[in-house]
Amino acid sequence: MKVSVDEAKCCGAGQCVLLAPEVFDQRDDDGIVVLLTPEPTPDQQSDVREAAAVCPASAITLHDSP
Repeated sequence: MKVSVDEAKCCGAGQCVLLAPEVFDQRDDDGIVVLLTPEPTPDQQSDVREAAAVCPASAITLHDSP
């Protein structure tokens, strides 16, 4: 799985950071979410899927590997 964040869509709500802090972080200046790792480990993937599902701006995209 690969993850991407559309910073232009991000509203800075931060739910993803709470759900998967090892994958997502927020910039201090504007609260926009940034990726710490674009390829979460298998142990992190369920948290990343949940973060994408609850993102109010739909700014997180998951790219599943075949």
